[in-house]
Formats: sequence, structure tokens, C-alpha cells
Amino acid sequence: MSIDLRSTTMRPIRAACLGTATALVALLSCAPVAAAAATDPHPAHDKGKHRVITLTGELRKQSFLPVNRKGPAAQGDRTVFNSELFDENHESVGETNGTCTTTWVGEVAQDSAEVCVVTYTLQGGQLSVQGMVFGHLVPGPPPSFDNGITGGTGEFDRARGSVHAETIGMGKRRFTIDLYL
Repeated sequence: MSIDLRSTTMRPIRAACLGTATALVALLSCAPVAAAAATDPHPAHDKGKHRVITLTGELRKQSFLPVNRKGPAAQGDRTVFNSELFDENHESVGETNGTCTTTWVGEVAQDSAEVCVVTYTLQGGQLSVQGMVFGHLVPGPPPSFDNGITGGTGEFDRARGSVHAETIGMGKRRFTIDLYL
């Protein structure tokens, strides 16, 4: 009995090569689509609506929850707050509620840092915002900061962008919301 080794070994190799070639063609045909998608750094920004909303916040209530009741500022100190939001005509349009937790107390007050999570409740929905605030232990007016919009509800569903906050008076801040929907 004789066995033809060429026919039994060539068939699996040919099938494997054909399968590899098919996979390579499929991979290469998808490459331009993947490359095009990867070159668009802000696809939602280009396809959605862009709005800038400027509001004034007036602090209504603020509580401090220190780690060291009678000692210096420490990692883990928290601030909880609520502010009323007004439009350019000083009409009430919503509120902010949030908490900030001290994450770093440096050698000098300017080196301090806290992470804040805030919800802006406006007519039409809510915006979720979070980010870092630096220098919050410096005496005087709180420093300006920029935080990122992480999402929203209602008309702010899938919102992205940022919020710039600057102190404009005792217990007053101007919020510039750069919003992409």
C-alpha cells in the first residue's frame, strides 16, 4: 500500500494559507476606516451642538467636615456646598450642589489640592462636573478653576465640555459653561 504524502500535507497548508490570506484582506480593508476614525480627536464636538452658558452662582450654604477638628488642614477634609444660579438678568435658573475633598496639603498653601464633584441643576436637565481645584487653602478669595463636564440628563444628555469658575465677589462666582451636546 502506498500513500501519496503530497496530497495529505498540501491540502491543510493550502487551506491555512487561504484562511490567512482572507483574514489579511479583511484586516487591510478595514484599516482605512479605523485610521480615519482615529484621526478625529473630537467626533462629538463636530457633530453636535455647541453652547456657551454664563451664570452667576451665589453661595447659600457651605459646611466644612475636617479630619482634624482643631488641627491643620489634612488629606480627607471635605467641603459640602449649595449655590443658587442666576442668568445675566439675575433671574434664578437653577442651583449647584457638590462636595470637594482635600487630596493634598503641601508645604505651602498654594500647593494644596482638592477634587470636586458638582451637579448643576438647570431648567431642562442636569450637568455632572468634576475636577481638581488647586490653592484652595490660600487666604483670600478662592482661586479660579476649570473642571470637566462628565455627562448630563434631559437636554444635557451626553454632554461634554468644561466649566470655568472665577470668584467675582464674596460668596459669588461666574461660571462659563462650554458645552458640547
